[in-house]
Amino acid sequence: MARTLGVGINRVKFEPEFMEDIIDAITRNDIRSLVTARTIYVAGKKGTSRGRTRVRHLKTRKRGKGHGSKKGRKTARTGKKTVWVKKVRSMRRHIKIMKDRSVINNKIYWSLYTKINGGHVRSLSHLRELVKVSTTN
Repeated sequence: MARTLGVGINRVKFEPEFMEDIIDAITRNDIRSLVTARTIYVAGKKGTSRGRTRVRHLKTRKRGKGHGSKKGRKTARTGKKTVWVKKVRSMRRHIKIMKDRSVINNKIYWSLYTKINGGHVRSLSHLRELVKVSTTN
């Protein structure tokens, strides 16, 4: 019967009132007719409940993120490239704003742009110092 229905043996259930009809069923067609008559039916699948796991996940989700639990260098969590991209983008944005406000001209802008790209400029404060030096000359 299980093979006819395409399920496991444990999922095939019988109506207890019609046990004589089920015993008399010999062919696959007999079984199919009993299935359509709801004398033989397939029980639903039993799954694993995810409830406890979800509750546990909600409780422990934020733990172990403090400074005391961090191991390794700063670059172990955020890559060197990510840090570099962030820094370069902020410096480029900064010199663009300076150019728009006419603090620096186009020539100084491009000289700073190439210095930023080449890794000459360490930080925003270093960039401001370079701007100060280039505008006074």
